Amino acid sequence: MTVWTWVDVALCVGLLPVAVGCGYLLLLTLLSGRKAAPVPPSPATRKFDVIIPSHNEELGIARTVANLSAVDYPAHLRRIIVVADNCSDATAQKAREAGATVLERQDAEKRGKGYALAHAFEHSQRDGFADAVVVVDADTVVSSNLLHAFSRRLEDGAHGVQAHYGVMNPTASWRTRLMTIALGMFHRVRSMGRERLGVSCGLRGNGMCFTHAVLKQVPHDAFSVVEDLEYGIRLARAGHRVHYAWEAEVLGEMVTAEKQSRSQRQRWEGGRAQMRKLHGWPLLSDALKQKSGLLLDLSMDVLVPPLSQLVLATVAGSVLAAGVAWLSGGTAVAASALASFGLMSLALYVLRGWWVSGVGPRGLLDLAWAPIYVVWKVWLMIRGPGAEKKGEWVRTTREAERR
Repeated sequence: MTVWTWVDVALCVGLLPVAVGCGYLLLLTLLSGRKAAPVPPSPATRKFDVIIPSHNEELGIARTVANLSAVDYPAHLRRIIVVADNCSDATAQKAREAGATVLERQDAEKRGKGYALAHAFEHSQRDGFADAVVVVDADTVVSSNLLHAFSRRLEDGAHGVQAHYGVMNPTASWRTRLMTIALGMFHRVRSMGRERLGVSCGLRGNGMCFTHAVLKQVPHDAFSVVEDLEYGIRLARAGHRVHYAWEAEVLGEMVTAEKQSRSQRQRWEGGRAQMRKLHGWPLLSDALKQKSGLLLDLSMDVLVPPLSQLVLATVAGSVLAAGVAWLSGGTAVAASALASFGLMSLALYVLRGWWVSGVGPRGLLDLAWAPIYVVWKVWLMIRGPGAEKKGEWVRTTREAERR
């Protein structure tokens, strides 16, 4: 073997994990076609506690409570519970005035969304009104069929359900349009593909539903910045998959300013990186030992790096393979093939995300900003997460507060 052949082999070894990650995304892309919505049960019988974890949300909490009060589901089968967690404003008062039950919580040490949810879940189970809990963020509007969609899955035997999580303000700026496409990829494409595979679609932190039975079996002891991913891993290890209610949605407000977006992305990416470090390879090892498709898929979801890193790795591999091929007279065939496969897979994944996002031609034009967005994401990764404590409330400034 020549020196250049060995270089090609080395490039292939380096590109193989990237190609596997891209292949996983390609598989989910090909399986992400829409399915017919299941017929909701009639009459509705499931009782829900809809929980809104809140920290200093006095400006928007009444709107969220009003939106949830208007869902198409019998009023006597649902309650709205706002957890005013370590608030220093009028969140509790505004929530009560809007018609919600309010749990006020002050704890200088145990602060954050994970602790607020654990507190509310324990209250719901002790009180005994509901069969299941639903989690909706304080800056969210939901589709009117949300509880019917959850009820249908619970009637079919599910214990964990995730609605589609989308963007409330996609046309606010190029940044929110790109975020809409990104969530189209991560939330719609990946979730639908995983649902068709019969594995867990994953939890997204907003628009989640859990039965009291599963909360009793798997207590919500998840307090990291990405408590949804953390709890989803615990559910999977206990043998429970999260079902995808694709016909219902929760829409959250995305920030338009770079400073707030930077803080938000650093927390999310930093949290997922920590989960990858702690759980990625152990999940893969256990999946192979137990021959579990559920754990195998979850390990892939955790181990596959953010899209920006995959794009950079694939582009770098393509450039290196092209350089080796030019210098050696065309011997880097295998590395070039792997790099080309990765680029094709990622292109289809992004285009599918754009298509399902519904942002139209303007969003497609905004993809021209994608290279800048990728560089920005990588800079955030290099810079590392902020200094906030584990699971601490770090409230993102709402758009209404910036006006």
